[in-house]
Amino acid sequence: MSTPPEREPEPSKLNDEWERQQQKTFTAWINSHLRKRNLEVKDVAKDLSDGRNLLALLEIISDEALPKPSRGTMRIHHVENVGKAMKFIQEKKVDVSSIGPEEVVDSNLKMILGLIWMLILRFEIQDISEDQLNAKDALLLWCQRKTEPYSNVEVQNFHMSWKDGLAFCALIHRHRPDLIDYDKLSKSNPRENLTTAFEVAEKELNIPKFLDVEDMVNCIKPDERSIMTYVAAYYKCFASFNQAEVAAKKIATVLETNREHERLIAEYETMATALLEWIQKTIAWLVERPAINDVQTCQDKLETLNNFRSSELPGKLEERAKLEEHYSTLQTKLRLSGRPPFVASESKEIADITAAWTEMEEADQSHLQWVIDELKRVRQAEAKAALFTSKAEAHEAWTSGKNAMLSADDYTGVNLATVSALMKKHEAFQSDLTAHEQRVHEIGTLANELDDLKYVNADAVNDRYATIYENWQHLVQLTQERQTKLSEAEANARHLDELYLQFARQAPPFSNFVELAKEKLTEPFVVETEEEAAHHCAFL
Repeated sequence: MSTPPEREPEPSKLNDEWERQQQKTFTAWINSHLRKRNLEVKDVAKDLSDGRNLLALLEIISDEALPKPSRGTMRIHHVENVGKAMKFIQEKKVDVSSIGPEEVVDSNLKMILGLIWMLILRFEIQDISEDQLNAKDALLLWCQRKTEPYSNVEVQNFHMSWKDGLAFCALIHRHRPDLIDYDKLSKSNPRENLTTAFEVAEKELNIPKFLDVEDMVNCIKPDERSIMTYVAAYYKCFASFNQAEVAAKKIATVLETNREHERLIAEYETMATALLEWIQKTIAWLVERPAINDVQTCQDKLETLNNFRSSELPGKLEERAKLEEHYSTLQTKLRLSGRPPFVASESKEIADITAAWTEMEEADQSHLQWVIDELKRVRQAEAKAALFTSKAEAHEAWTSGKNAMLSADDYTGVNLATVSALMKKHEAFQSDLTAHEQRVHEIGTLANELDDLKYVNADAVNDRYATIYENWQHLVQLTQERQTKLSEAEANARHLDELYLQFARQAPPFSNFVELAKEKLTEPFVVETEEEAAHHCAFL
């Protein structure tokens, strides 16, 4: 059967315990300083209320002269004295704005304990340094390092880790192993451990007994501020023991810091080089303007650009942010170490990377606009090419056989009516030809536009248009020639008809003459002499 968990103590009970512990510890701490002037306080709430002991305490712990306290015994004089003390504390960069002089004069124990804790922090703990941590963490780290070899000691805080007394004994034994036989101590006997530590510390190390053994043993949870005040006294006592260790640690820290700086510098150079190479490679790709001849190629390029923006670019943005953060961290560490700022290799400063990145972004925008413009151009070119083909095919279909028709000699030897019919048919063709002239111009305009649009098959289009235009010119020439020949044929036919009419008019009299002559020539006659025959022939 498992043991039920221990109930947490009520906060009010803990607060009361801590207040009692603080009152004892802080009183002992004050007296450890005031005894230098043969002064002593027994009740911090009352013995500090007139401000005199407070001013004396401040002079001792700061080693500075403060204004003389007022000699009066009235409340106003006490407030004045405490006010002088509070002003001095504020000058030491301690925020006591929440505590008024009147609260000290009125013996407000909570406020007075809070004020004393601020003084302890400022004059006893603040200067403790360990690995650039704040004072509290530095003091805790110091305790952890000093007690690390002791397997039965684990310092995790400034309350429960000290309750069994072994941590205090371990600190003393670590620096003065001759004072405590640590192996004889037991974790199960906290009272003995605490008594040994406090008495040895007081007698052999001149560390006042700020803590009470019974309070430590009987309290539910020791007061953190009281423990810190007492442990800080250990730290100061053993400072001389730590000097050699501290010096060695400082040298090691400097060396480690230098190695860290060199590592950070090398990492920056590597990161900057890789990022700049990627930027330059990307810019070179983005400024390329290869020929694009179809819509699918444009769409492929848009997809490639979108993939670049959604997949590759975000990672490089993060890489750039890490580089800038790395650079900032490096410069901060160099500044804190008193070293000059880092200057990157040529063209690898953050400003250079920013400029290159801006150039890449501009190239990206330009590349996108170019692809969009090319897509519009290709689509427009393909549409005009389709229209060109349609008009060209229609024109070629219309002109098919027209050369043979215009070259045909279907007017020679025909009558005027046939020639007139051919003339009317030719006039109708001429009207149709004039109407088709606009289509030829449209085809030529489309060919020029496709040339301007850099259509992939612009040469074939131009060749086809040239053929259409040449055929058209030839067609016009044949039309003119046929017009001329038809006009001549019509004139000939008309002249022939006039001749026929004239013949028709003149034929009857001539026919009569011929008939008469025929009759006379065929009429028999008789002659008797040669003279009569000659006369008759002369008559004929």
